[in-house]
Amino acid sequence: MTLRPSLRAAATLEACHGFPALFRALDDMNLTIISEIILTASSPQDAAACLAGIPGRPLFPFFMAVRQPLGNLVSMLMPAPDPEAKRTISTGKPMPWAEVYSMLFDSATGWLGWTPETAWNATPTEITRAMSAHFDRLVTTGVLVRDDKRPAREADPEQAARNEAEGLDPEFDRAGLRALKAKMAGGA
Repeated sequence: MTLRPSLRAAATLEACHGFPALFRALDDMNLTIISEIILTASSPQDAAACLAGIPGRPLFPFFMAVRQPLGNLVSMLMPAPDPEAKRTISTGKPMPWAEVYSMLFDSATGWLGWTPETAWNATPTEITRAMSAHFDRLVTTGVLVRDDKRPAREADPEQAARNEAEGLDPEFDRAGLRALKAKMAGGA
């Protein structure tokens, strides 16, 4: 059986149960929620074939067989962090998962131009990685300049010569420092 952590499965399962309840259902061996995970994250034929063998058999071997793979699947319903992203301390408020999934769908269909069906079948991580690659392409082609990658301001050659003559760092902008001090003193 193939399980797919698609955006559709993520949005559906999180809306119905929330991530804590999904993980708890795996620990508690909750057949109802485990069945919903399987039905939501696989084709109807695969789910029917898997779940049809349950009646009349002991459940414990079934739970032991599906627990780890379903735990991995539920983890994959959350977008993986970008390995190249800088770690920052967030000052914003947490975003509900429904908004995250809506934003991912909008990004996939709006920015990336994917069809709704393609967006719903993609995983959250696939969408975030595709968006990251899209933004990288925009930066590479010069369409977008990221704040963290703005080109450094060219040093004034006359200022650099004066600084060097005074034994100072030739790249230090004294006029800029004076302007900043004046601005701060003026209360602006």
